[in-house]
Amino acid sequence: MSKELRYVVRLAGAGLDGTKKVVYSILDISGVGVNLAESMVKCAGISPQVRLGELSDAELKKLEDVIRNPSTHGIPARMLNRRRDPDTGKDLHLIGPDLDLKEKDDITMMKEIRSYKGQRHALGLKVRGQKTRTTGRKGKAIGVSKKQQQQPAP
Repeated sequence: MSKELRYVVRLAGAGLDGTKKVVYSILDISGVGVNLAESMVKCAGISPQVRLGELSDAELKKLEDVIRNPSTHGIPARMLNRRRDPDTGKDLHLIGPDLDLKEKDDITMMKEIRSYKGQRHALGLKVRGQKTRTTGRKGKAIGVSKKQQQQPAP
């Protein structure tokens, strides 16, 4: 009896490609990188060579639980994307829209307290110390524009 392949698998709030191998398929979840994906698959007890669409419902549920709560399944804190959260003080791992929302909140907080990074964000400049002499010129005129030629009077 052969297993039926599901082409689209809903996992952690994202529709994932079921034809890819498990590790590479869960990379499409925002907040999950290659090393973390390999560790999550290993902690869930799933072979990394199997396709995501071939997994049973129990295996998918176990994998989703590992993705949502990696620290409870033995993933080290150094692999999480939000260590020592300023609000709670705990090591967290955020995925999907939660990650985007928290990043936006952090930038807003930096702007409100008028930190250097917040001021750079507010002005639309580069934040991490890059050079700005020749790059980062979005929104400004680039090059020389030609004057429109006047039509001769008849």
